[in-house]
Amino acid sequence: MWKLKIADGGNNPYIYSTNNFVGRQIWEFDPDYGIPEERAEVEAARENYWKNRFQVRPSSDLLWRMQFLTEKRFEQTIRQVKVENEEEITYETATTAMRRAAHFFSALQASDGHWPAENAGPLFLLPPLGISELCSLKNLVKKCFGSYTDISEDGDGDCKDNACSGDRKWILDHGGAVSIPTWGKAWLSILGLFDWIGCKSMPPEFWLLPSFLPLQPAKMWCYFRLVYMPMSYLYGKRFVAPISPLILQLREELHTQPYNEINWKKVRHLCAKEDLYFPHLLIQDLVWDGIYIFTKPFLTRWPFNKLKKKAREITIKHIHYEDENSRYMDIACVEKVLCMLASWVEVYGDYFKKHLARLPDYIWIGEDGIKMQTFGSQLWDTSLGLEALLACKLTDEIGPTLMKGHDYLNKSQVRDNPSGDFRSMYRHICKGSWTFSDQDQGWQVSDYTAEALKCCLLLSVIPPEIVGGKIEPERGSKNVGISAWEPAGTSKWLELLNPSELFEDVFIEQQHVECTASAIDALVLFKKLHPGHRKQEIENYIRKGVQYFEDIQRPDGSYCNWGICFTYATWFALRGLAAAGKTYHNCLAVRKAANFLLKLQLDDGGWGESYLSCLAKKFTPLEGNRFNLVQTAWTLMGLIHSGLAERDPKPLHRAAKLLINSQNEDGDFPQQA
Repeated sequence: MWKLKIADGGNNPYIYSTNNFVGRQIWEFDPDYGIPEERAEVEAARENYWKNRFQVRPSSDLLWRMQFLTEKRFEQTIRQVKVENEEEITYETATTAMRRAAHFFSALQASDGHWPAENAGPLFLLPPLGISELCSLKNLVKKCFGSYTDISEDGDGDCKDNACSGDRKWILDHGGAVSIPTWGKAWLSILGLFDWIGCKSMPPEFWLLPSFLPLQPAKMWCYFRLVYMPMSYLYGKRFVAPISPLILQLREELHTQPYNEINWKKVRHLCAKEDLYFPHLLIQDLVWDGIYIFTKPFLTRWPFNKLKKKAREITIKHIHYEDENSRYMDIACVEKVLCMLASWVEVYGDYFKKHLARLPDYIWIGEDGIKMQTFGSQLWDTSLGLEALLACKLTDEIGPTLMKGHDYLNKSQVRDNPSGDFRSMYRHICKGSWTFSDQDQGWQVSDYTAEALKCCLLLSVIPPEIVGGKIEPERGSKNVGISAWEPAGTSKWLELLNPSELFEDVFIEQQHVECTASAIDALVLFKKLHPGHRKQEIENYIRKGVQYFEDIQRPDGSYCNWGICFTYATWFALRGLAAAGKTYHNCLAVRKAANFLLKLQLDDGGWGESYLSCLAKKFTPLEGNRFNLVQTAWTLMGLIHSGLAERDPKPLHRAAKLLINSQNEDGDFPQQA
């Protein structure tokens, strides 16, 4: 049976940690773990997911929850409450529901103080791992693709046994493999199912460009930069895995014409309309074609061919730097497998072995199967979870939970900047920050830093015998920005050169509603508790943040951000504005945002927003005007921040009634589609 292990580094000599692996969460198969009844419960969860996968597509993340609740022998002892149709919500009823949720949530805390969670989602994250293993480890193909399962209702036959035939038909009906987006073209080229000529140019010479040029790597968004860094190395090497009989067969099956007859230059910009989220202008296609036309004749001839070797050396140097400073986790899963493969292509050795040791950090097991996480969300989940528990004011009941969480935050703060001359390696300061996942990963993020800082400040006013000692003040973070990973400021026109069809606004660092709100909220509390420290800088920051909210608000009063999408961003905006002292009465932005949310409330008291809002950039309700409990909770908090309780509490009571009546018997809330 699979078992989630916490803060465990094992005995692998190629893995190391900066904080004794605090925050690490990895799955391990233990054939002797669990009694027959527990194994049967796991199989029942898997079977239930399979039967209902088209009604509720997300996993409920049940396997580790079942493990933790069993190990802790958790039993809900607080009675369940319901609010009848005409009944008013009382303080006692709301408190009882809150206590039940707080005790259940506390039981899910890991031994090192964090809360585990899946952070997967896109299905295209796992195949690159299989491709990398196939190229580097020469594993059996069945190991990489044997667990292939169809999630589409359009596949013919039994999904478990005949998945590939239906999916192959879909691929061919949509133009064949040549219509795959840019990143897919690169991966198929690595596998030998595509030709590098058909990819957009990614010359490693790009990493030799001087800093004054607009396309210099340091000016790119870090996530995007670190995808194209190993990809450009592999492109420069024109690396292709050994061509096996299977690859030759797939060449026949995945293309609409014979492989050797494909004009690769003409398919360079092809992309199926289903994948074309960010259509490209003709000028961009001309730019990428121009780079190819220039680099092909010039960079392959003397004296320019001398640059090629130098460029690859510089690129692999950057790859190794990122690997070492993230303890071989890299910034996320796409970069992880690309850097791992680049290390193997360069030379099989310790670099590659260190990468292999960190693969378990990205693998997640749920009742829906094995998944590749984008990267862990331990810090983010723990910070928001602790804030929720602190808001319950149940210190006497959940003191040990708060103490463990405080200890986790203390041990997870980044203690040092990246090694050496980090600015020449396109890195920013990170000392004093917190990451998205754990300290070892090392990449600072502004809103995660802000939320962790806020938690530490709230915990600092509680007696230390309950929650532990305060974090040392000299380690307090000074780097809380409005953008996510690194300071924004690069020219926005560069976004027009984004080569990816799947993603928008990813070429340069952007400013975000969520990051701004989290930063303001934390700094307001910091200013209250430490009024003499950098007072003017903090006040200027808060003032500029409020101005940002007022400037980017849409005419209907909404805000748009990652997450889904309008309810999420508008909640955060109201939270940030309220922290800065803005109210319904003194701020037009608050009034417009609150009215936007109120207009969307459903008859049952809830709110529900479809992921299609992200695509259309317009609020789109869930099909059938269904409510979603998470989005209802977000919106409820946003309206409370707007001061609605003092003006008209009825919409809040309707939403709270829905949440209370939706609570499960054990104190949890149901997974929804």
